[in-house]
Formats: sequence, structure tokens, C-alpha cells
Amino acid sequence: MRRAERKLLTRTAQLVFQDPHAAMDPRMTIGESLTAVLAQHGIGTKHQRVQAVSEALAEVGLDDGYLNRYPRECSGGQLQRVVIARALLLRPKLLICDEPTSALDASVQARILNLLHRLHREHQLTMVMISHDLRVVRFIGNRVAVMYLGQIVEVAGREDLFRKSCHPYTLALLASAGESTLVEATAAAMGEPPSSVHVPAGCRFHPRCPIATDRCRSQAPEPREIGPGHQVRCHRWNEARSALAAEGAGTR
Repeated sequence: MRRAERKLLTRTAQLVFQDPHAAMDPRMTIGESLTAVLAQHGIGTKHQRVQAVSEALAEVGLDDGYLNRYPRECSGGQLQRVVIARALLLRPKLLICDEPTSALDASVQARILNLLHRLHREHQLTMVMISHDLRVVRFIGNRVAVMYLGQIVEVAGREDLFRKSCHPYTLALLASAGESTLVEATAAAMGEPPSSVHVPAGCRFHPRCPIATDRCRSQAPEPREIGPGHQVRCHRWNEARSALAAEGAGTR
């Protein structure tokens, strides 16, 4: 993309990074970092930018006392609020959150998630939440995509994904997190993932899947619609639950 195109894109899409300390310039105060965003896009006068930054901080629960602080003077939770405020300054339509709570303490995680949930509702934001924590996914997601080796293997509405999933990898994830009664599905994720550079032929999950067949090893499955808004990439999706249960019963 050309520079002008990238600049236009940032008015539409913004990022909230995993590590808030790494996301901020340690040599700039919070006020300087946030007003620089508006100055770069030529938005408002100097006074108007300071006012907009003050309002953005207030929206995430921080007062003007943070304007003159440096990132090192903030806790992880406080700084993540600053990063969220910075992302919202340009009023984007899309907010991409990359593991936004994984670097925070459990008590702080809940407050940040509640904040994101409120902002999503109030601003009508489209939010992409990237997370390995299924509790976070279940709390904040409307629609969930499960990825394996860089490929989406199942996508569905939140409740369908947690109650009606049928890809062996999804079932293994849910079982390992205590989100599924199909405990035998944990057998589907034994061993180490293969290289993401040299992906296996056929289904990418077949080296770790106990119900893989010769077809799985040689032919890559295409995504198929198995219900309203529910897609899965698996040759044996229709029998995965019963097959895994039988596999587990045979090992007891």
C-alpha cells in the first residue's frame, strides 16, 4: 500500500497490542504520545488535541493526571487503558486486539475485558479479538474462528462453537480447557504441532488426529457449511464426536 493508503487505513482500523509497555514510546509522556496521533493526521488545533486526548482518557477511566506521566510510571493495566484510548482517538470502525489481557494480572484482565465490552457496545465497533484463552473468547466473542497452523478449521457463532463444535482440534481445545464433556477429545491433540513452514500434506491436523484416515493424509479438506453460519474444515466432521468418544473408550 502507498503511504497515503496506509494512513487512510489507520483511520478505519486500529490495533491494541499484547504488551502495553512495548507499544508506547518510553521517551514520550502519555499526553505527547496521544496528541502525536492526532497531529499526524492533521486533526484539530493544539488545544483541541489536548481536549480530545483528555476525553479519550476519561472514556477508559483515567484522569488528566496521566497526561504528564511516562509509560514506566504506569502499571500494566493503566497502560493498557492508555493504549486503548490511543486506538480510539481516530474513531475507527475496526479494533483489532492481539491478546490484550495476557500480560496482565487476572484481576486486571477482568476490568480491561469489561472496558472493551462496553466500548464495543457504545461505539458500535467491529472488534477482532485474538486470544488463546477460551474464557476470554466466550465472554467477548459473538462469532468464533478456530485456527490451526495458520488456517481456520472451524468458525461459528459463540454458542454453536462451544456446544456443537465438530472439528477434532476444536474439540481438543474445549476439552483441555474444561469447556467440553467429551474428555476423550484431549487425545486429539497429542504430540507437538508440525512446522508451520513445512505444513503436512492433506489435512494439516492429521498427524495429531486419532481418527485420521488415508483420505485425511492425502486430501486437504475444504471448508463446508454444516449449519447456519457454521463452517468446518474436516472430512469426518459428521462423526468426529462419536469417533473420538469410541477412541477414548477403547483406551480405558
